Amino acid sequence: MRRTVIGVMGGSAADSRTAGNAYELGRLIAERGWVLLNGGRPSGVMDASARGCREAGGLSVGILFDAEREAACAHLDIVIPTGLGAARNIVNVLASDVVVACRGAGGTLSEVALALRFGRPVVLLDFDPGEAFLGACGAGRWFLAGTPADAVARVASLLEEMGRP
Repeated sequence: MRRTVIGVMGGSAADSRTAGNAYELGRLIAERGWVLLNGGRPSGVMDASARGCREAGGLSVGILFDAEREAACAHLDIVIPTGLGAARNIVNVLASDVVVACRGAGGTLSEVALALRFGRPVVLLDFDPGEAFLGACGAGRWFLAGTPADAVARVASLLEEMGRP
């Protein structure tokens, strides 16, 4: 059986609260035995979530904006350079069983929109872009979570509904 992949999306710039949430999220994903997938940058939510995953012994994958492996976060286990720029956001979403979005800006919002458009459940961790935006993105399901533990509990529930371990 293939491994469960949890996409962690969020800004390349993150305040201390958002980075702390991303780190803890990465740690909890690793503890569940899930694979963490993110955009692979060496900053913000991507770096913090990969570091949390690595330090907890998990497996992380980065789908890079750039074509060069050197552009990747040092905490990733698998680096996939794409050279696709922001178009790599669709790869991030479609490769994920569930998407967890931390605070971010335009790139994160595009990943949330794509996930909802293509039917991937989205858990918004301490991040609420608003019901009007979320409702306009498609028929996908979204949920708000205040803490990394709440987000992981919601992900586990969604995976159970989907028949995924």
